[in-house]
Amino acid sequence: MKISVCGKGGSGKSTIVTLLANEARTRGYRVLVVDSDESNSGLFRMLGFERPPIPLMELVGGKRKVQRSLKSGSSSGESGEGMRVMRQDSIKIDDIPAEHIMTKDNLQLVCIGKILQSLEGCACPMGVLSREFLKKLSLEKNEIVVVDMEAGVEHFGRGVETSIDRVLIVVEPSFESLQLAERVNNLSVGIGIKNIRAVLSKIPSDEIASRLESELVKSSIDTIGCIHYDTEIFHSSLEGVSLANGSAGKEIRDVFDSLISHSALD
Repeated sequence: MKISVCGKGGSGKSTIVTLLANEARTRGYRVLVVDSDESNSGLFRMLGFERPPIPLMELVGGKRKVQRSLKSGSSSGESGEGMRVMRQDSIKIDDIPAEHIMTKDNLQLVCIGKILQSLEGCACPMGVLSREFLKKLSLEKNEIVVVDMEAGVEHFGRGVETSIDRVLIVVEPSFESLQLAERVNNLSVGIGIKNIRAVLSKIPSDEIASRLESELVKSSIDTIGCIHYDTEIFHSSLEGVSLANGSAGKEIRDVFDSLISHSALD
């Protein structure tokens, strides 16, 4: 199962990704987290890794090489281990070269690429690589992929979600977040994804949770869980250390149960 976690910037996507990954690992799944957000650089810390993996963009020769391939419409002249892996019809987790994947128990992390300097150009090559990697990624029965998408909806324009089984929309208490959730839902339906759910994030009270859930119902979006504001998560994020599950770790269980149960019904 491949799960896309998306939503408004600052809504708590990376937190939800981390909580889901930790819960899946606890239940015995092999979990691959795909960092597909080219702006946020702190996901590896939240997951408890000391450093990020070398981006997959480097595996295929770097952003400029991918850009040239996109312009020419050809992959001629490209060689090496990275391109050999990406040319495969099917990629298994174990096919990913060791320097491009971080591993801790049953938790693994890959990174598509990051914007590191001014005038670097658009992030389109990273979107293309995300789409192709996820399309070719073949999973065993006990494996789950959780993708931390970039903020907003541009990844839909790049077709990244065409290789996704579930879309999980992270919704915080704001009008903008609700509007974006409606757009994500419509875009997901437009490319044939049926399994679209919302999880509420950074919720200060049950009253606010109820109001948000009511608004989401108007957009035909089911809510499968609520993560209340948690000071332990706040302190972990502020200090740049691995995420302490706290009460949020208990609340994510319902979200995970729902994702798994819907998977069983497919």
